[in-house]
Amino acid sequence: MWYAIVGTDNADSLERRTSVRPAHLERLHALRDQGRLLLAGPFPAIDAEDPGPAGFSGSLIVAEFDDLAAARAWADADPYVSAGVYREVSVRPFRKVLP
Repeated sequence: MWYAIVGTDNADSLERRTSVRPAHLERLHALRDQGRLLLAGPFPAIDAEDPGPAGFSGSLIVAEFDDLAAARAWADADPYVSAGVYREVSVRPFRKVLP
């Protein structure tokens, strides 16, 4: 089943986000390579493709897991969590309808 993982950033977390981004992306690439990643990306803190020093307010990942517990465990192990980028992470079942 698909699960939506929404991470909400702590204030002033851009430097931490940048420092652990390679490890974060490595995990997303593994999901992609397994055919389990529907989409992933950050929420710019301002209305701009590249928010520069304004940074990001969080991230959205939609990926396939066996169950909610597996999705939550994957989210909890994210480098953005251990580095203190995210102040909150929610994991919810997601049903893809379109396209």
